[in-house]
Amino acid sequence: MTDISPAVPSANAVPSDVIPAAAQLMDRFAQAAADYYRNFGLVAAEHGLTFMQGKMLSLLRRPMSMRSLAALLGCDASNVTWIVDRLEARHLVYREVDRHDRRIKNVAVTDEGAEVIRLIRAEMMSNLTALEQLDGPQRRAFHDLLALAFPGDTGH
Repeated sequence: MTDISPAVPSANAVPSDVIPAAAQLMDRFAQAAADYYRNFGLVAAEHGLTFMQGKMLSLLRRPMSMRSLAALLGCDASNVTWIVDRLEARHLVYREVDRHDRRIKNVAVTDEGAEVIRLIRAEMMSNLTALEQLDGPQRRAFHDLLALAFPGDTGH
């Protein structure tokens, strides 16, 4: 296994001869996620989006049903309708009828919406320079560990 420890240990670093407990891993992941989403919220706001609007826009790599979006966002369908209404008013998304089931409305990103999320992702990457410092084997190990710890649909 490739060593993925940072070059300079953080204040939260566990000594290399100690195996972190599952609770320590969970706490570290929670802190990393909080830092990531705080940064994401700030970057989304620079583009006139709320956190949830930015999050929904970033999930739309392909058209998705309102029900699927509600499940991914962990919120009620009425909240998704409200978010889509606001994004649609800014011409960042549009609704379309599902070609397999006309009762279902899918949400798809517009070219303008795709450009906004591209800009957000680019700024996020410029703020997360530590990811760029990982070499190939470290990136593979990090990717594989995340997939192992959080199995599921990786299409989002």
